Amino acid sequence: MSKRVVTLDGTTLNTLDVHDVAHEFAIVQVAEEAMLKVALSRKVVDRIVDGDETVYGINTGFGSLVHTRVDQDEAEQLQLNLIRSHATGLGPTLSKEVVRAMMCVRLNSLVKGHSGVHPDVIQQLSQFLNNSIHPIVPRIGSLGASGDLAPLSHLACALVGEGRVELDGEIMNAMEAIRTCEMVPLTLRAKDGLSLINGTSLIAGMLSLAVEKLRQLLTYADIVAGMSIDATESTLTPFGEEIHKVRPHLGQLFVASRMELILSDSTILTHHEDCNRVQDPYSFRCIPQVHGPVQETLQKLMDTVAIELNSSTDNPLIFPDAENPGSHEVVSQGNFHAEVLAIVSDTMSLALFELSSISERRIDQMLDPSRLAIRPFLAENPGLESGLMIVQYAAAASLGELRGHASPRTAFSTTTSAGQEDHVSMGATASWNLLEAIQRCSEVIACEAFVAHRALKIIDKKSSTCIESFMRCMNNVIEEGMSDRSTSDEIISLASNLTQSTWLSIVQSAMTNPLRKSI
Repeated sequence: MSKRVVTLDGTTLNTLDVHDVAHEFAIVQVAEEAMLKVALSRKVVDRIVDGDETVYGINTGFGSLVHTRVDQDEAEQLQLNLIRSHATGLGPTLSKEVVRAMMCVRLNSLVKGHSGVHPDVIQQLSQFLNNSIHPIVPRIGSLGASGDLAPLSHLACALVGEGRVELDGEIMNAMEAIRTCEMVPLTLRAKDGLSLINGTSLIAGMLSLAVEKLRQLLTYADIVAGMSIDATESTLTPFGEEIHKVRPHLGQLFVASRMELILSDSTILTHHEDCNRVQDPYSFRCIPQVHGPVQETLQKLMDTVAIELNSSTDNPLIFPDAENPGSHEVVSQGNFHAEVLAIVSDTMSLALFELSSISERRIDQMLDPSRLAIRPFLAENPGLESGLMIVQYAAAASLGELRGHASPRTAFSTTTSAGQEDHVSMGATASWNLLEAIQRCSEVIACEAFVAHRALKIIDKKSSTCIESFMRCMNNVIEEGMSDRSTSDEIISLASNLTQSTWLSIVQSAMTNPLRKSI
């Protein structure tokens, strides 16, 4: 099957593009007009190297060594020394998908035309992606200011033939992989090394993958909440449009509307319209008021990442002025600082804790015989069997870990580089933490889905078109029968599917109206 082509021009990259490149569903090409911008900014760097100007990042040391001048004949060695010394990552290695996402984002930032890199850098990065050469990059090392220095340095080392990479599932020396693919190692020229490593590409890459997972997960979370409403014979009355128009938060309005759509033709709902229950518990009645703010948080994350993917984030930046060349064309600034990404990452992690918390409360309601459970713990033979008692325990354990993920990673900064870099964002830690929070949240939602699925199997009436279609998808991973058994594999499989689009596509095809994925 042929892969789609993602054209990088520095202005139009989106999270779906990054996702597809990361998962090798797409290859990359660089727009011709972008290469013209690359060449124009490179001329500025070449002029400085050939002249007598002293400019940070081109012919000086780095960080607190900014005032140390480097001779012209040592400019290339300066760049090589830089990436070697900064390739000091620790801990477990990043996944292939995260590394590819990082490479894609870095390449798009460089082709924006403000970094001054040699065109060979662009070509080498493109070839690495399209030949599936994946540098081995330790996860820990970035402070989220001065960019993702350590992780990107491991990438840069691989481009010049140093360090280790993965090719066709085999770990090998970078030089061996380059030769296997009939390529040549990159020669770093003035500023090339600094431009490769000084930016927010790891953070933005991880957040791109997070966004695509969350777009699916938050839609599933509403569908699963709908399952729980029918599984407990709760009501949709608190979801009426007139209620939310008098408190018109966008997320709240969105979720209330979507919940009505999810349950629009449920026969279970119509069956108990005249029941004597006055009010449902908060975890059911307040779904729009809790799921809604989570949707708003996702929207803010999406907006922020969309800007970052098409930004120049290294230092210094080049602003070519052909009519008036001079030192003013090279500007030292702070676009490498990832505070904006760190804060939205931490906020999203907190929001996922809240989404999971209300989900776990619905699980408890569905299993407790003194509250809304159809039968104790939905067991086939209560007493002899424990039913789904421990499913709630597992959800609560994942929720406990999520509470740790809800703690902000931005609430820590440390001074580095002899005081020159005296405030950092911890953005890489925050974005990685978000990916972990998504995993834990998907587990809690999967537990709720599993419990609601069993309850709906007991009820002899049909739910809505949306939920019945979703349950048929779930039947592919849930075993038949309600006798006691280990349910770990089933719930783990459910959690995996809740961050993918396959089941949503099937559900959507059965419905008349679309289930929007964001506000």
